[in-house]
Parts: sequence; C-alpha cells; structure tokens
Amino acid sequence: MTDMRRTLLWGVFIVSLFMLYDGWNKYNGRPSLFDRPVASVPAPAPVTPAGSAVPTASIPAPSSTAGATPGAAIAAPPAAAASAPTERVTITTDVIKATLDTRGGDLVRVELLGQVDEHDPTKNVVLLDQSSERLYKAQSGLIATQGGAALPNHTTPMLLLPGERSLQAGSNELQIKLESPVVGGVKLVKTYSFKRGDHVIGVRHEVVNTSTAPVAPQLYLQLLRDGNPPPGGSSFYSTFTGPAVYTESSKFQKVEFKSIEKRKPEDKPDHETRADNGWVAMVQHYFASAWLLGASGDEKRAREFFTTKVGTNEYSVGMIVPLGTVEAGATKAVDARLFVGPQEENQLAAVAPGLELVKDYGVLTLLAKPLFWLLIQLHKLIGNWGWAIVGLVVLLKIAFYWLNASAYRSMAKMKAINPKVMEMRERLKDKPQQMQQEMMRIYREEKVNPLGGCLPIFVQMPFFIALYWVLLSSVEMRHAPWIGWISDLSARDPFFILPLLMTATSMLQTWLNPTPPDPVQAKMMWIMPLVFSVMFFFFPAGLVLYWLTNNILSIAQQYLINKRLGVLGK
Repeated sequence: MTDMRRTLLWGVFIVSLFMLYDGWNKYNGRPSLFDRPVASVPAPAPVTPAGSAVPTASIPAPSSTAGATPGAAIAAPPAAAASAPTERVTITTDVIKATLDTRGGDLVRVELLGQVDEHDPTKNVVLLDQSSERLYKAQSGLIATQGGAALPNHTTPMLLLPGERSLQAGSNELQIKLESPVVGGVKLVKTYSFKRGDHVIGVRHEVVNTSTAPVAPQLYLQLLRDGNPPPGGSSFYSTFTGPAVYTESSKFQKVEFKSIEKRKPEDKPDHETRADNGWVAMVQHYFASAWLLGASGDEKRAREFFTTKVGTNEYSVGMIVPLGTVEAGATKAVDARLFVGPQEENQLAAVAPGLELVKDYGVLTLLAKPLFWLLIQLHKLIGNWGWAIVGLVVLLKIAFYWLNASAYRSMAKMKAINPKVMEMRERLKDKPQQMQQEMMRIYREEKVNPLGGCLPIFVQMPFFIALYWVLLSSVEMRHAPWIGWISDLSARDPFFILPLLMTATSMLQTWLNPTPPDPVQAKMMWIMPLVFSVMFFFFPAGLVLYWLTNNILSIAQQYLINKRLGVLGK
C-alpha cells in the first residue's frame, strides 16, 4: 500500500458506518452484526384437536415421557368452553395495573405504572395487551401425557373467587384466586400474588385430582405474542424483539420470529431443549416478560422448552413441566413466577440467574456490564444521567490518555511530513515502486510509524462500542432529563442542537488529522463526518451526548499535541 494512513481512514469509515449498518439490517428484517448468536429452538408440534369448538393451536403438545406415544394428539376441551361467558378483572398495585381473563385465567394486559409512554406522556407503557391492534399475553394450563383425557388449560372457563382487587394502603400483597371446573377428573386452581413495588407476579398452580384414579399431568407456561415490532422503534438502530431461552449450560439464547416460521419439523436444535433449570422470556427494547419456576430463585425441576408459531403472525415460547403422579383425591401445588416489567439490570439479576441478560448488550457483554456498573455509580454520585454519561466518557478518556497521546503524536508527525510526501508522490507518480521505497525512506528518517495513529484507536473501539450498547439498552435513560431542552435522553434532540455540535466537532477533528495524499481519500475524510452526522439527527440524545463528549475531549488532546509539535494549520 502506497500510504499506510489509508488503514486509519478505512478504520474510521467502518466505525462511522456500523450503526448505519445496524439500522439497515433492522429495516430489512435481519439481525444486527453485534447481536449475540440467535438460536433456533424447535418445539413439540402444536396440535389442533379434532372436533374442538375453540381454537387450540396455541396449546403445546405433551412432552414425551416414559410410556407415552410421541406425537399423540391431546383431547379436545369441552365444547361448552366456546360459549361460556368470560369476565375480565383489573388488579392494581403501586407499580402495575393487570387484567386477568377468566377464560383460562390468562394475564391479558399489564400496564406499567410509572413508565411513561414515549408517544403519549399522559399514558403509561402497556406491555402485555390483547386488543384489536396487539396480541401479547401470558398463559398456563395442564396437559395430559399422550393419549390422556383433556385437562384444564388456557381455554377453560374459570371461576373468579371474591376478594380485593386493589392493593390497599398498609398491605404488601394481594392475591387473586381462580378455579376451573373439573375437566378429565382434575380441577386447576390458580392463585396470582401481586406484591408492593414488585414486577414479579407469583402464580401458584394447584392440581386437584377429584377422580378415583391417579393422573400424571404436565404444566405448561407460555408467552404468546404477535410478531410485530413494538411501537416507536427506529430505522437507524437495531434492537431485538422476540423469544429467548436460558439454561445454565446453554446460557442466554435469542430466537428470531423468522427462524421459528422457517423451521421444519425435522430440524434439530443447536442446543438443549430439556433441562432441570432455566426460564423463557419475550424480549423487546427496554422491557421483557419471563416465566420462571419456583417461588424464589430457579427451582430444580425437569422441564422442556419450546417455541412455535400458532397463528398467521402469532408466536409462543414456553416450557412444559411434568408434575409426576397425583394420586386420587390428592392435591399437588407448583409455584411459578411471571416477571413483567422494565429491564432494570440489578433487579433482574435478583429475580433469577441470568435474567439480567434480557438486557441485550450483544457480543460485548463482558465489557458493557462493568461500564454500566460504573455509570450507575456515577449517577449515584452526580444524580443526573446526562452528567453521568459525560463523567463516564471522561473516565474512559483518562484511562486511555497515553494510548490516545501516542496516536495523536503519530498523526501530528504524519501531518508535519505531509508536504514532503505530497511533493514526492507528484514527482514519482509514474514510478510506483520507487515511490513506495522513497515513502518508506521518509518514514524511517522522520521516525514515523504509519500505523502509530491507527492501532491505539482500534484497541479502544470495543470499549466505546460497548458503551454505545449500554446507553442504547438502558431503560434508565427513558425520560431522564439532562439540561434545558433535553428532557429525555432516550429520545432525539428536539432542536437538533447536539447533532449539529457533533457535526461541527467531527469536521474540526478532520481538519486536525493529516490530509491523505490521495485526493479521493481526502474528499472522503470530509464527507464521512457529514454522512455520519445524518444518523445522529435521529439517535437518542444520550447517545449523541456520549459521542459529542468524546469528540470534544479528543479534539482538546489532539489540539494540544499538534500545537506542541507545531503542526496546526498544516
């Protein structure tokens, strides 16, 4: 290569376009370059029982168990379930407003109190919702082993027992109980427990065997959602929406809606679908829902994970849990928990192992998590998320001060010898081999390393990309003010002041850098900041603030070094 500075040019160009690449991927329905690997989790094939009077495509097929016939269809629920009247009841606590449907005891709507809707500040975020525009709900029920009779499931009409519907002052817990009729000799009792200040809802399933023979039911827990992205998304940056599965061995794995749709029955999983631990979730930007087993932590119990398409644009993720034998006249209880709320990392980690991973940092999680911890500490100290971002960038620049100084000194020296290089290139433009030799001689005599300004910047790239994902993924930025006109760090600057300042600082950085001898490259160096800035006009203000702060600090350090070496304006 005739000019090693081209490496630096292309390095900057790649970094400048990686976020545009993400946005383009999202626009075309493809995953982000920086996403963690997306798994394909096959499911037990959904079964539509013959003669059923209600849609049952979303009822999972029974798990294969000893003595069962794999693939056998479950029996249809009673035809009366189709015409039975249903009732919806609203439960209110200090942090959520939930709606239960007596048909199956589904949780069909959850409004997150205190989380303001980004489009209408007078409303709260509604995460779970069953309406004409959206489908997103939590379901649970029982299925028999293959060949067994139908059992109470999420299509079974249930009786809502009397009790309080709002969490009263001085009370820390509210319980709602629903009972099913006897189906297949079994009655299912669901008890929802809502606690003050908690986005985790306890769900106890009591299986009452009213028959004269033992039964071996299986409990399924599932989240059903349409495949549409959440409202308010951006075409300029990509965030994941879809199911996720976690086990201790396979860790956190996302499942694209498209991979579920394209899956063939014979496709094999690329990780385990059975374990004695783990959970399932539906993830979207800033928020998530998840089914977990056990009253606390993660109960060690065999389970089978599944994802499946159940309608034209409807997908489910869930797990099937064998309950063992319930003797005649006996009752067996299984505790589960349903998380529905914001992706507040510290709270998620306390709910269940690995649940904080629904806050997706991509492949740079190992770097992003300590950066987020540091951001939290700065916020505790400063009390403002905007100034905490500025403080974090300052700390990163201090940490990389000497590495940056080395890069800027190298670029300053390159700028100082640039007239000599330009003259030589013009003189030897018809002799490329001699030009290359002469250029290397100049570098040796002037003690300049052409890569000296490039490598230190590449070393820092992962840290700044990780910080980008921290700011993009953190729900704490929602409606967090900074100063004056910036009242929401997760929304774009309403007056575009920060993007304009970032454009100006980017142009100033270009002026401080050495001019490439190639005229085409020189033009690109001035065009790139303008192209890059177009994206930032639509980015959240917090991200633009982070990049602007980095630019200002870089300019200050580079200016001082250029001034010390006497290369300003050359």
